[in-house]
Amino acid sequence: MRFPSRPATIAAIAAIAALALGSCGTGEPAGGGTVTLTIAANAISGGKNSETADWIKGWVIPEFERTHPEVKVLFRPSGVDDEQYKTKLALDLKAKGGADVIDLDGIWVGEFAQAGYVRPLADVGGPGVESWEGWSRIPQAVQGLGIFDGRKYGLPQGTDGRVLFYNKALFRKAGLPEEWSPASWQDIIDAGVRLKASGVPVPIQINAGTAMGEATTMQGVLPLLAGAGAEIYSQDKWTGASRALKDVLGFYQRVYGGGLGDPRLQQEAKGRDKSFTAFARGEIAILAEGDYFWRSVIEPTAGVAPMKDRDQVVGYTRIPAREPGAGIRGQDHASMSGGAVRVLNPFSANPRLAWELLAFMHSAEATKAQAAGQARISSRTDVNDEVLADDPMLRYVAEEVLPITAYRPGLAVYPQVSALLQEATAAVVAGRSVEEAAAGYEAKLAELVGGAARVAH
Repeated sequence: MRFPSRPATIAAIAAIAALALGSCGTGEPAGGGTVTLTIAANAISGGKNSETADWIKGWVIPEFERTHPEVKVLFRPSGVDDEQYKTKLALDLKAKGGADVIDLDGIWVGEFAQAGYVRPLADVGGPGVESWEGWSRIPQAVQGLGIFDGRKYGLPQGTDGRVLFYNKALFRKAGLPEEWSPASWQDIIDAGVRLKASGVPVPIQINAGTAMGEATTMQGVLPLLAGAGAEIYSQDKWTGASRALKDVLGFYQRVYGGGLGDPRLQQEAKGRDKSFTAFARGEIAILAEGDYFWRSVIEPTAGVAPMKDRDQVVGYTRIPAREPGAGIRGQDHASMSGGAVRVLNPFSANPRLAWELLAFMHSAEATKAQAAGQARISSRTDVNDEVLADDPMLRYVAEEVLPITAYRPGLAVYPQVSALLQEATAAVVAGRSVEEAAAGYEAKLAELVGGAARVAH
């Protein structure tokens, strides 16, 4: 689900708690001794996330009930704006009601955890949680989507990864290798210089500025920050005008101040969409994006900006760290991922059975059924090995990118921090110095998060 720009915070939701729905009685015994479990998701047949709704109703429920004859499973669909869905969940959980198994955007996990609306899976589901077979099939980095303060709160659903896409034909014209694997930011700049000399209109597109919104942060700033050895939030502090952040802004300065990117594109309301079209036309050589770009934007037949020769012309490679070993966890490369998780309702009347249902929904069999023959990255390596066999790009992300990825902090203030990062990149693209842009960012950050003590320098 897409992360909105102005989220409803848990604090705001609490202020209208008087409007909360009464407890829905999760897991209440039904007639004849049958136990009822419920699943909630922002999905509805024929509407939003229709495929998910159809999978839950047509596969999950009948298959689980077949092996659990004492259980009746009900689905509570929604088809609303993400913020409306978030508000309803918070109100339900505040009233100690709601479904037993709940779909939650990964970016909300920390906020819901801090409010006490969700608890670690093992605390709710019992000892069977840690012994679940699926943990060994989900890379540790992917598990991070559902982890907050070191505890597992949710099981990750499908996820994604960020890479550098590049045009092999333009690389060949510039005398660059078609199988490109930059080992540092300098390698990217060097390639950009050669591409510019060969006549490419826009050698490098790294999203910047406020018009690009969260795409600036997620496709540009945060992967680069991870490649400089830092995360935006760590150990209860937000990254301020640190060396890592200045390195990131310095990279933006080299791209846009050096004529390797188009500053005007970063200021246009539909700049990101225009960057997609320009890449498809061969006017942009290097583009930092998520795998969505491959499977939905330049997809040869039904893409937003289809490239009939995509499989022959478009290359992809991991985003390098500033230099080898400089990334978080000592990595040579970095990425960012997003996605949804499923959590257990801590107020479920049947938490052990609820865990069995949740684990079943994330089994290999269920995950393959949800894919329904489509090539989409799941959280499970065993499923990816099978369903991505015919798509080398998505397989590359699953095997090479997800193990090194990172996630945005699931805290209510994050979107406002993201906006400050966007402003900082806009300042650099507009010609302000790195020092000035970093200092302005940190001053606003400290005011936003509660003072300088909450900022890492």
